[in-house]
Amino acid sequence: MGGTPQPRRGNTRQRIQDVALELFAEQGYDKTSLREISERLDVTKAALYYHFKTKEDILVSIFDDLNRPIEELIEWGRGQPRTLETKQEILRRYSGALESAAPLFRFMQENQATVRDLSIGVTIKDRVLALVDLIKEPDAPLTDQVRCFSALFTMHAGMFALKDVEGDPEDKRKAVLEVAFELVTRAHGPGSAE
Repeated sequence: MGGTPQPRRGNTRQRIQDVALELFAEQGYDKTSLREISERLDVTKAALYYHFKTKEDILVSIFDDLNRPIEELIEWGRGQPRTLETKQEILRRYSGALESAAPLFRFMQENQATVRDLSIGVTIKDRVLALVDLIKEPDAPLTDQVRCFSALFTMHAGMFALKDVEGDPEDKRKAVLEVAFELVTRAHGPGSAE
């Protein structure tokens, strides 16, 4: 039947991404070869090449797939009024997007030099700046800009800093979000420059 290969191709692509990310995390991006990825998957190198020509292609595809929700969030945020409720909703949705992209963010944290050298490094920086623009006031004083940057970095750091701390993952996520809310609320409020 002509229609069946399509979903299988999607599954193979997904499996390649998962295995590659596993290997990148285990032994580092630079030390992982396409051959090792194909061996762990038990597919030929040609089958791997059908989907991805380079390791960077694999990494960029993982990044694009996991970051699509963040792109959509930025688009959504740009169409909303700049209320505190909107800003909190942006943080809430960003928290969910970070959670689903946790393996990728862990990899990026452990391979910062590599990520900086790849095209995705620039994209990550641009997305963070776009999110900060959505949660800070246009004419915000420097201290409030720092609070808004800090809110996002609190969310990023919270994923890593709290992973070894005892407790329920959902409670940790809520605690991180609460701190991010406090920072953005302080930056949003009248007289926040004090």
